[in-house]
Amino acid sequence: MKKLKYLSFGLIGLWSLTSCENELNTAPTDQANQVEVFKTAESAETVVNGTWAKFNDEGTTYANIGYSTVLRASDAMGSDVAVLTNKYGFSSTYQFSEMANNTAGRPLFIWSLFYSTINNMNNVIAKIDGTEGSQEKKNQVKGQAKALRAFCYLNIASFYQFSYFKDKTALTAPIYTEPSTINTPAKKRASLEDIYTLVKSDLTDADNLLKDYDRNNKDKINHAVVNGLLARTYLNIGEWSKASAAAKTAREGYPLMAAEKYKDGFNDINNVEWIWGHGQTQEQSGESYAFHYLDVSSSGSYYYSFMADPYFKNLFDSNDIRSQLFSWDGLKGREGLLRYAKFRFKPTLIGDIVYMRAAEMYLIEAEAEARNGNVSQAVTVLNQLKTARKANVYSGSLAQNDVIQEILIERRKELFGEGFALSDIIRTQGTVVRKPFVGADGKPIKVQITTPDGTVKTVDGRGHSIFAFPNKTAFVPNSNYYLFSIPQKEFENNPNL
Repeated sequence: MKKLKYLSFGLIGLWSLTSCENELNTAPTDQANQVEVFKTAESAETVVNGTWAKFNDEGTTYANIGYSTVLRASDAMGSDVAVLTNKYGFSSTYQFSEMANNTAGRPLFIWSLFYSTINNMNNVIAKIDGTEGSQEKKNQVKGQAKALRAFCYLNIASFYQFSYFKDKTALTAPIYTEPSTINTPAKKRASLEDIYTLVKSDLTDADNLLKDYDRNNKDKINHAVVNGLLARTYLNIGEWSKASAAAKTAREGYPLMAAEKYKDGFNDINNVEWIWGHGQTQEQSGESYAFHYLDVSSSGSYYYSFMADPYFKNLFDSNDIRSQLFSWDGLKGREGLLRYAKFRFKPTLIGDIVYMRAAEMYLIEAEAEARNGNVSQAVTVLNQLKTARKANVYSGSLAQNDVIQEILIERRKELFGEGFALSDIIRTQGTVVRKPFVGADGKPIKVQITTPDGTVKTVDGRGHSIFAFPNKTAFVPNSNYYLFSIPQKEFENNPNL
């Protein structure tokens, strides 16, 4: 992994996280440096750029690299990714024994990632108006800082507490909106509603600040990204009309990709329907390590642990372009596992990371319209996406709940491996569903595989290996096992929690 140095201001308590493997290398600034950094709007932008780079590419282990750690954990804790438990990285996450453990390394890493980013953005927001430079540049920097801060709090609201629809007054995590140091008084946990209020405010401000900003690459947050984040936020809290409108705005200028492009490996930020992502280069490629879990097809992929549940395959029409990505593994030791080749390394063994696509915006628009009672409109939008994937259009019941369920299934099919599995389960008060891949007689279902030497043989199909929580109870809605835990070290540093 490439080692980087980024600007990092004084942080509260455990926010000054350092890696036991020395992979997280930050350079604290003193007061004089801060004055210099915030002298001009252009120099202040380096804080945003440096924080974004650290947010993505730095980590504590090869399984904890940047924000992709959150996305991989979310999918590992869902229904459709069957994680190989003998592979390094996410086996304990898949088994629900990690994220509920507040002494584990991953919860500590993720919490620190969010709050160190928040604190750096608080510094930018507080100081940018006093810098030298054009108002246009100040607006751009401030807008991106507010949007990135909102993004962190949106993730906190999505993973650290149950659905807004269950209890919007539930205490979740502290809110910090001012620059903090080790001496800043620690705060109590804020309610879910208070966090969403801040997220909406920040994103609304960012939308105004970035309305005229023309970015030069998709790593940057612009008007489209902000509206995509607003669409997610409004969907989470039931403001359906606003969710639909924001989603439509976000996808303007980002057409759905041609069907055959779906087979290209989801590794290129230049894909026409990608709205936001993190580009990788040979020199800065830390977050590409996520592909070692997602890519179960390329010979250069090392961990290849995110296999697909065979029942997930059954959700697809045979003519759906996405159905062509499934294959039964024939390699020794992996025989009978189900590959889903959505993600593949580039030939150079790097891969850009996708954070937002037009397809997601179609799905948000469709779900929001359905939940708002506009069922026919919802089906029209849903079928635009289905048609683009060469899938059969939906022509079933127009009962509201039936249409919503169809859209939620389409979310699973379209967004597999992109980090929405657990957050959707929490948001909809759903439950993880994992079944043994067996027939009515209770015996494993047989599948045909092709071995490397071309031999075709029949073996037992293999899917999930974990079917209950660590305490041996069945999967249920609103389980504490679904929530990310606040690290024990944070409780030790902040008695107000």
